[in-house]
Amino acid sequence: MVRILPQTKAAAVNPLKSSQPLGAALAFLGVDGAMPLFHGSQGCTSFALVLFVRHFKEAIPLQTTAMDEVATILGGADHLEEAILNLKARTKPTLIGVCTTALVETRGEDSAGDIANIRLKRREELAGTEVVLANTPDFDGAIEEGWAKAVTAMIERITRPGEQARQSNKIVILPGWNLTVADIEHLREMIESFGLKPVILPDVSGSLDGTVPDRWITTTYGGTSVEDIRELGTAVQCVAIGEHMRRPAELLQRLTGVPYVLFRSLTGLKDADRFVSLLCAISGAAAPAGVRRRRAQLQDALLDGHFHFGGKKIAIAAEPDQLYQLASFFIAMGSEIAAAVTTAAMSKILEEVPAQSVQIGDLGDLEALGAGADLLVTHSHGRQAAQRLGIPLMRVGFPIFDRLGAQNKLTILYQGTRDLIFEVANIFEANRRAPTPEAFDPLLTREMPDELRSSPLARH
Repeated sequence: MVRILPQTKAAAVNPLKSSQPLGAALAFLGVDGAMPLFHGSQGCTSFALVLFVRHFKEAIPLQTTAMDEVATILGGADHLEEAILNLKARTKPTLIGVCTTALVETRGEDSAGDIANIRLKRREELAGTEVVLANTPDFDGAIEEGWAKAVTAMIERITRPGEQARQSNKIVILPGWNLTVADIEHLREMIESFGLKPVILPDVSGSLDGTVPDRWITTTYGGTSVEDIRELGTAVQCVAIGEHMRRPAELLQRLTGVPYVLFRSLTGLKDADRFVSLLCAISGAAAPAGVRRRRAQLQDALLDGHFHFGGKKIAIAAEPDQLYQLASFFIAMGSEIAAAVTTAAMSKILEEVPAQSVQIGDLGDLEALGAGADLLVTHSHGRQAAQRLGIPLMRVGFPIFDRLGAQNKLTILYQGTRDLIFEVANIFEANRRAPTPEAFDPLLTREMPDELRSSPLARH
């Protein structure tokens, strides 16, 4: 049983986590024609915007209610209403995703009541635009919880409730925040190869895939449509990826009766096989030849790569579900988890992480616990710790701002697992230390017994 070690420090040293509102905004960015709106001060929005732009290298639509000192004291309902109406008039979004920050949450504002009043009072002006609220205080949780809360809020607000006629080839995919653009694109291609129609919520592969539109668009372009969200109840099956997506999947089941299956990870041969088996059962068809070929390629990569992984000590710092995904991958390859650090203790998945203990903490904890490891695994803010320890760094998660193409890295199913094997093995190869004669012959470092020291053989 893994031990969950609580955070004991009063301050974070080189913070690991990103905030809940940032996670909610990222989820809203996966909806076509959306505009995330931070309800708080300008500083909260500016910091999140900088992280988004540095990670994705794209123009990110993100706005703020810009609460000032007066609004902080008297209340921000007027600022919220003004921001929503301005966005509607200027950008004409199909969805405005309101993400609360610590400022309004600490003050105790009734944001849900404020938005209900705005909808009622401004019904005509807001026609054609959904306003969705996600309560995401900065001081609680992290990016994982924010993402899940935003998806839950969209289903609760937009999806048509009640049992509906099901489309036998339609399935809903609720991906975790840690799936990249490449992961979601590959997931869609895999599902479509079985003749099925996936509706992915949120779908950042359509809005953050690096394409350049032929005209300036003020909102997101591409992603899940509001109409698709409204018709989720017509699907025959829901697939949630990551423990943090259990709550939105359960809500969808309660609202519409659509059953769900939860995958804690799609990385690794066993989890990929289970997913393909589910697609075969839903579609009634055998796995296509291309899928079987990728599975065979992964099997070959497992044989080639396990020599590089065996006995290696890995130190990982990531959000709970990504920590489980990566730790399970390394354990399956024969490595050892020397240190596991995560952002919050809310997720039940932490009890399943294959490590002796999981520390709730920051990158300072990773640096302290990871000394002597063969590989550090975390986002770009871990580069200083890796340099000080003299240990190579594998960049995962958010943010990755000192490398290009973070969103194009594939990490799931047969092909993504194969790519991970090659990436890690190549890191080990590039940082391999030449063995010394003493390492080959440990007897040379031992003290020679007196009776042997005086023998004729010892003189030679």
